Amino acid sequence: MTHSPRTIAPVLVADDDTDDCLIAMEAWEENGLGNDLRFVQDGVELMDYLYHRGQYVDLSRSPRPGLILLDLSMPKKTGMEALAEIKADPTLCDIPVVVLSTSNAPSDASRASSLGALAFVTKPGTFCEYLSVMRDLSQTWLEMRIPRKGHHAPLTTLC
Repeated sequence: MTHSPRTIAPVLVADDDTDDCLIAMEAWEENGLGNDLRFVQDGVELMDYLYHRGQYVDLSRSPRPGLILLDLSMPKKTGMEALAEIKADPTLCDIPVVVLSTSNAPSDASRASSLGALAFVTKPGTFCEYLSVMRDLSQTWLEMRIPRKGHHAPLTTLC
């Protein structure tokens, strides 16, 4: 059976909160979701990963992600700044980005949508809720069609 690249590509989580990263990883693994999770801690490191700079120069250790889960509140470069840079770059703009943030502000959701995020999800408060969000996110992501370059899918809420 041949797998599409989207089903085997890693999921890149950009989040500076170690606890949130651990919870996301545990929820992902508990759901038995097959894609590897990779983690970066700030917006600069995210862009280094995507552009294969510094510690991410080895393409075999930093493969192109099939999905980016992006926190908004990160040091060095915010999630919004990183999202704008990703979606402005023709070589990166087709990577689906889902904002996964503690924010529940409609203005953040609106801005993320206008920058090209596929979805805006407020981080869950419990592990049980995290399990549900990760399962729903994976199912939606695995089934969605990635828009062609320059075209963005409408913003949806997954939880």
